[in-house]
Amino acid sequence: MTTTPAIWRTSSYSGGGDGNNCVEVAQLPTRTAVRDSKRPTHGTLTFPTETFTAFLGSLKADAR
Repeated sequence: MTTTPAIWRTSSYSGGGDGNNCVEVAQLPTRTAVRDSKRPTHGTLTFPTETFTAFLGSLKADAR
């Protein structure tokens, strides 16, 4: 079985003095993975893509 490496992207809120205090997200074929940018080898959380998308939508709605 061949696996494709995840392409991680850092939160758009990173930068400045807190650039290392962020999460990174990777889109997988059916899930979204999340990890701590300060400790990327310490493990990841994965969520069904639909669940993670709903979570982000909820955060954006609450921020208004």
